[in-house]
Order: sequence, then structure tokens, then C-alpha cells
Amino acid sequence: MTTPLACPWAGVIPAATTQFTPDLALDLAGTQRVQAALLGDGVHGLVLMGTVGEGNSLSAAEKRAVLRGAVEVAAGKVPVIAGVSEFTTATAVDFVRDAEALGAGGFMVLPAMVYVPTPHELEYHFRQVAQATSLPIMLYNNPPSYRVSIGPDTLASLADVPNIVAIKESAPDPRRFTDIINACGTRFTLFAGLDDIAFEGLTLGARGWVSGLTNAFPAESLALHESIMAGDLERARRIYRWFMPLLHLDSEPDLVQSIKLAEQLMGRGSERVRPPRLPLRGLRREAVIAMVERARASRPRL
Repeated sequence: MTTPLACPWAGVIPAATTQFTPDLALDLAGTQRVQAALLGDGVHGLVLMGTVGEGNSLSAAEKRAVLRGAVEVAAGKVPVIAGVSEFTTATAVDFVRDAEALGAGGFMVLPAMVYVPTPHELEYHFRQVAQATSLPIMLYNNPPSYRVSIGPDTLASLADVPNIVAIKESAPDPRRFTDIINACGTRFTLFAGLDDIAFEGLTLGARGWVSGLTNAFPAESLALHESIMAGDLERARRIYRWFMPLLHLDSEPDLVQSIKLAEQLMGRGSERVRPPRLPLRGLRREAVIAMVERARASRPRL
């Protein structure tokens, strides 16, 4: 078996938002401002154009523009990981080839959109994408959103693909972290991918956290990760308990609207989203605003 690449990623890596103008055109300058602010806060990388980054709302040209802009902002200081969520394997292959040329540091690869594959088809898709690039790949498992689970058996079958190095685990069951380690050992680096199981994932062996709410509360996200890595679980629990009402937003169907509203309330971006998503309204909007304001007023001493 070919020796696998070492995973170059760790720490808190926000799933950065994509910003839009009032007429819902891509706001590239605004997107770069969001990315630059996160880097200034000390995050350990950027994930672009995943679920929170509304990758499936962007045209092919816009995706490449967002990536080009992020590479410019990061200036080699942190890894820039491009989300790959395409409708077909062929368009995913085209994107990773272009993205590597544009300076991406690696990829977060989703199953092909809309179609629910068999395990064989899922493995084929990931293999074809991986063979199209020399860069490291993180697979993204999110069964509630994408209706397919990357099970331990599928991961084991992909162990011979050297540049598949990590998995972002967003199933709402922390037992998955242990199941993957038991099935695959240390072959794949684990990342917590659902905000409200971040503590569990990080204490069960995840090396990092791909986070949504970091867009609004980066200091607390970094402090939570730092505390767990240092073994200060008392401090980590205190931060996590304060954070949890907001972290639950990441596991709801309207997570993108909620996170972008929180981002706006914290003065870090705009809540504008592209249809079919629409900004929150009514009681849901009021509830999210109240959560953010309550969290802001009671921020833990770090």
C-alpha cells in the first residue's frame, strides 16, 4: 500500500461564510474581509464553500473567484481548504484541478449532490476526485444534510488512497469518533464537524474542529479548543456550557441563516443568503437574536 500523506491540518478551522451584496451578487471584497478578520483572530485555517459557505449557491466562476481571493488573504500563513460539492464526479474533478492551480492547500470533499449513491458509487466518486489532485483531502460526512453516510467500511476501503487524509465527522452521534478509530486506527485524522458535539469529538480523538459558530465567536471557539488540548477540561466545560445554545444552531436546517445572522449581530458580516435560503424572520429570527444577545452579554472570562 502507498504510504499515506501526513495530515497537515489541526486546530479550529472555521467554515467561512460567503458574503453577498444587497442584490445578491457575490461580494468578493466582503468575503475577503470576513476571512481576514478570522485570520486576525488566530484561526488555524479556512474552509471555503462548504455548507456554511453556500458552495452550492455559487456558479463555477464564483467558486474560483472566492478561492482565489482567500488564497490572496491567507498569503500562505494558514491552509485554505476548498469545499468540493458538485452534482457530478466530472465537475468535481474539474474543480479540484482548477483549484490546485489557483493555490488551494487541500480539499473538503462531499458526496455528489442530490443523487444518493450506493457505497460502491460513493467510493468511486471519492477515488476519482482524489486521483485528480496531489493535494490532501478531508472527506465530509454529514448524513442529516446529504442523506448518505460515509461508514467505517467505506473509509477502510479508501485507506489505500494516499491523499485522503482526514474526515470531518458531522453525524450527530459522538460514538462515530470511536467507531472510526476502532475500524481504521490512526489512518485518518478526525475533525469534529458539528458544533454541538465539538467537545465530545475533541476529547474522543479529533485533532481539530471545522466550525460554523467560530464565524461569530472566534475567541471562545479558540479558547474551547485550547482548553481541551491542554487538558483543562474544567475550563473547557465552562466555555462549552455557555456556548451550547448557539452551537445547537449548527445542527438545524437553517444553520446558514442562523450563523450569518449571528455573524451580522457581532459586526462581522452580513446575514444575506441566496435563495432558496431566505433570511430568518418571525419568531425564529427573534429567538436567534435573543440567543446571540444573551451570549454576548454573558461571555466567559477567557
